[in-house]
Amino acid sequence: MFDSLTDKLGTVFAKITSRGVLNDKDIDEAMREIRIALLEADVALPVVKDFIAKVKEEARGEKLVRSIQPGQLVIKIVHDELVKLLGDEDGGLNFNVVPPAVILMVGLQGSGKTTSSAKIAKQLGKNRKVMLASLDVYRPAAQEQLEQLAKQIGGYSLPIVKGEKPLEISKRALDSAKKGGFDVVILDSAGRLHIDDALMEELRAVKEFVKPVETLLVADALMGQDACNVAKEFNERLGVSGIVLTRIDGSSRAGAALSMKMIAGVPIKFLGTGEKTDELEEFHADRIAGRILGQGDVVSLVERAIEKVDRAEADKMAAKMLKGKFDLEDLLSQLRQIQKLGSLGGIMGMIPGLSKFKNQIADAGVGDALIKKQEAIILSMTVEERRNPSIIKASRKKRIAAGSGVEVHDVNKLLKQYEQMADMMKKMGNGRGLGGLASMMKNIPMGKFPGGMGNRFPF
Repeated sequence: MFDSLTDKLGTVFAKITSRGVLNDKDIDEAMREIRIALLEADVALPVVKDFIAKVKEEARGEKLVRSIQPGQLVIKIVHDELVKLLGDEDGGLNFNVVPPAVILMVGLQGSGKTTSSAKIAKQLGKNRKVMLASLDVYRPAAQEQLEQLAKQIGGYSLPIVKGEKPLEISKRALDSAKKGGFDVVILDSAGRLHIDDALMEELRAVKEFVKPVETLLVADALMGQDACNVAKEFNERLGVSGIVLTRIDGSSRAGAALSMKMIAGVPIKFLGTGEKTDELEEFHADRIAGRILGQGDVVSLVERAIEKVDRAEADKMAAKMLKGKFDLEDLLSQLRQIQKLGSLGGIMGMIPGLSKFKNQIADAGVGDALIKKQEAIILSMTVEERRNPSIIKASRKKRIAAGSGVEVHDVNKLLKQYEQMADMMKKMGNGRGLGGLASMMKNIPMGKFPGGMGNRFPF
């Protein structure tokens, strides 16, 4: 969701960092372009005005004049102000109560409350005993949906009793949680297509009884500025402690995330990065600011790798590499490990310096679609072919291509890529180590990239 804003700010910063000295005119021009970029990203006008005023105030004066690298100083100032704009507080929940701690999920219908409830339950379930309970007695099969999600994540959901009202379900959930020794109860409330008095009265009654430690509003990032207005009204009428912003992996502009804290007066606590139950991350203002400015977010990438990459599989692969061995089953394993980390574009956005090449690499056809295609090709091979690729000749290539729905030249490309990788592994196994790897990398053709990138990746 931040890609467009990142690209535009990157263009602005490229101009100012290319100059050795910045004067007031340069600062004014840069601020004007940043203002336009923020407005085009659907950031609220009052937020933009306040942000630009603070950046200009910091960027002017003796500090900038005396700076050795004034352009870099401006970027740092923008980064620091972005962190303040997003909210200094990190994501995370308050559990400073006697168990069970209650989390009340609220929001409009269709915002992703039920899925978000399951995502949070899965995350908390790593070191806490969590119960899920649906208060949505209006939407057809809403309670059954939460029950299925609970089974999917290996969690527990309160048994459904037809005919119960939301307040009655809340009382039963608390009673069952206390008897069952649960640490956390997540109540998934009903939503409406719009905010109305009936919805608020029901939520107020539940909130007054359960006294939640957290009341989380689930808001859809695709709503843009409307998400901020919804959050503001919920906070004023009900009182919420944080926001779960969903669908940030979509094509929405960044305005909701950047405006939320100031407009709604409520911090973002979680970001929903996809539809799967493990696609949820805690919100950290400094990390998001880094992503927006193209500085990456290595910490989040490492955390994701620790959580999702199979350590035993990685150790097995490392051992084979040290012996100089590498076959197509190993390549398949590597492709699947990469997919566990998320989209290739998302991964690149987290690596400092690479986000600006995302579009160019995507245009060159190096992306998630290519990984899926390569996986399909390998899966169309026999076990013998994967372990001994040298036996794959013309007739086998035709069969593999037909089985995976690709052309023979796609199979040839994959085999060529494999040969280059296997050669690298062999050189490393022969004791040449990183020196051999580096020399090999220089000779791998990666296709012609637009924008003057030459015939190889720039890293």
